[in-house]
Amino acid sequence: MRHSYRIGLVVLAVLSVFDLLGPLFTDGSHPPMSVALAGAAVGLASLALVPPAWRRSRPALRLLIGLRVFSALTAVPAFVISGVPAPAVGAAAALVVLTVAGVVLVVRRPTLVGTR
Repeated sequence: MRHSYRIGLVVLAVLSVFDLLGPLFTDGSHPPMSVALAGAAVGLASLALVPPAWRRSRPALRLLIGLRVFSALTAVPAFVISGVPAPAVGAAAALVVLTVAGVVLVVRRPTLVGTR
């Protein structure tokens, strides 16, 4: 198993844990509790997919990537809605950037040194 693949899965797993804990850190408005609870459900489902993805299950990996991208997309309103506190915008930005990094790490193809 590629080292970058494992790192990418760990990043996606950590993001899933943060989603799962989201309802504990919301003030009820940013994000709304309903969004935090939905995020927690996505986080739980994502965490359940990490072990089979670690064992190289392609369907599990595809579903994990889809759930993590969905989770990142739910953070986009923080950038366009006025009145969102700066820490929430920062957390949303970190979520999006780390999701992109995790996905890239699990899907990138290894390159062979000295080949074209």
